[in-house]
Amino acid sequence: MLRDKSNLAVGLLLPFVLILLFGYGLSFDVKDAPVAVVLQDNSQAAEEFVMGLQGSDYIQPLWLHSIQDAEMRLRQGDIEGIVHIPADFSTRLLSQDAQIFVAVNGANSTMASAIQTYVSGAIAGFAVKQTDRQGIASSSNPGVQIVQRMWFNETVNSTWYLVPGLIVLVMTLIGAFLTSLLIAREWERGTLESLFVTPVRPLELVLAKLIPYIVIGLVDLLMCLLAARWLFEVPLRGSMWIVLTASFLYLTVSLLLGLFISGKTKNQFQASQLALVASFMPALMLSGFVFDLRNTPVVIQFISQILPATHFMGLIKTLFLVGDNWQLIIRECVILLVFILGLGFFTCRTLRKRLE
Repeated sequence: MLRDKSNLAVGLLLPFVLILLFGYGLSFDVKDAPVAVVLQDNSQAAEEFVMGLQGSDYIQPLWLHSIQDAEMRLRQGDIEGIVHIPADFSTRLLSQDAQIFVAVNGANSTMASAIQTYVSGAIAGFAVKQTDRQGIASSSNPGVQIVQRMWFNETVNSTWYLVPGLIVLVMTLIGAFLTSLLIAREWERGTLESLFVTPVRPLELVLAKLIPYIVIGLVDLLMCLLAARWLFEVPLRGSMWIVLTASFLYLTVSLLLGLFISGKTKNQFQASQLALVASFMPALMLSGFVFDLRNTPVVIQFISQILPATHFMGLIKTLFLVGDNWQLIIRECVILLVFILGLGFFTCRTLRKRLE
């Protein structure tokens, strides 16, 4: 075992990585969820209700003056919900028919339900104060009705949230995991040394390895899209061409990552284990596939931002459930292009014509 350093590394390093991933990456808690508060009534009753939303570890109020601004921020993903107190709140409260409008981003059904629960808790606290002030024995009817609206996922179907993320996992599996064996296999068989005496360039060798798996990846992408639309009935509210373009960029990133790992390790076993730890596991745990990354420690959030899967995950879910957010599309596609250029450069360096 001491002579086989790869087995020793897997036996000691992999459990440590899994402990960190599952310990810090798994979190069903909702903390500091950004919620826009549009207060259009300056009465004391309205301000008392809003005070119930402050001082909470679960909701981070963002004070806005316009409901149009709040809706725009919700579409862009800057906030997770809107609490709208209309201008006639205090007037209608006197007649026991006041209304508060709550809109929640339903793409993440877990967070949406949590935000609705916290807002209801704030109203319950307001009801207690109203009861004490009016001397009513029961606080079950504070005279406030919550009008709730679920955006982007009207049926609160968790499948709509998970299925787009499966495309990221499939692209990662096909890309990084399978191609991680290509160059390592050539090194072990000795066929790569034969290529060094030919005029083939490293870039040409990289392209020759990429093209077949790009074709396979595109076929898998088509299968995922058909299953999402016709099998799971997930709506596609964004442009199909943007989905295909972004998926192609991420597939290329995954393939180049696998080739880089393969060329660097030169051993199939080490390459497969490293690809699993460096690509598929982070894509599953730290990309926002199931858990909201804002609920994780700051260090985990920083690590997640240097993973290409995180950027593609947010983009593909937005394209499916929200629509074309051009600010997000341009930013994430540029980041994926940077990953392609960087990984392409380092992969070509691992295939320079030299023998060790």
